[in-house]
Amino acid sequence: MEEKKFYEELKVKFKEIINKHGIADDKVSVIFTRPLTPREAIGTPKRRDFPILKGKEVMIEAMFRQSKGQAFTDRPSNFEGTVLDLLELPLSNNSERAIFIASLNAIMRHFGHITNTVHCKNGEPEICAERLLKYIKERFHNPKIAFIGFQPAMISKLSQSFQIEVVDLDKDNIGKEKFGVNISGSEKTEEVISWGDVIIATSSTAANGSIVRFIGKKPVVFFGVTGASVCALFGLTRFCPCSH
Repeated sequence: MEEKKFYEELKVKFKEIINKHGIADDKVSVIFTRPLTPREAIGTPKRRDFPILKGKEVMIEAMFRQSKGQAFTDRPSNFEGTVLDLLELPLSNNSERAIFIASLNAIMRHFGHITNTVHCKNGEPEICAERLLKYIKERFHNPKIAFIGFQPAMISKLSQSFQIEVVDLDKDNIGKEKFGVNISGSEKTEEVISWGDVIIATSSTAANGSIVRFIGKKPVVFFGVTGASVCALFGLTRFCPCSH
């Protein structure tokens, strides 16, 4: 599916939610999105190499009534408006997509369509990595893993049991060896996907537009809070057991 078509379809699905719950003109539904500090987003984990702690990504948080939705982005910005204002966003850049998706996460959470839209904190990323290892073994046995995005706790844990290749966008990581695994740049994406048996990808790809590169090619598991609503609406697999 092309990127433009993907987001057009996402808007159609969002309109269905708006109509179902009658919130199009609800003046109470004001969405405000703001960047979170690293401590607010992830607490104080033992590891200090998470992208958000290095300033490579920012977590934004949307509030719909009393429900929160979050999304990672490299282009944080503020937004305040109505639900209908969200539909007017062109979704042509990372900033607009992150606002839209964080807000959609909050709205869908409010109505009980999804859960786990707030990032885990402190020691929970390590617990998540342990659970992912078990999940992969139970579901895929002994696959070669094409890992998209740099999530140090997961990569460290998975590399101890599986063959794994990693693709990342951070220039500080590309070409370096982490946990015995070489980190490749995005130009190697297709090669790594072709090599792997299963794709484990950050759901932040829903906000940066690259998610369409991974859908429908091989078994794919998206991790993280960003893609909560997108995965639910498109029937994609998401792994995020320690989020809130």
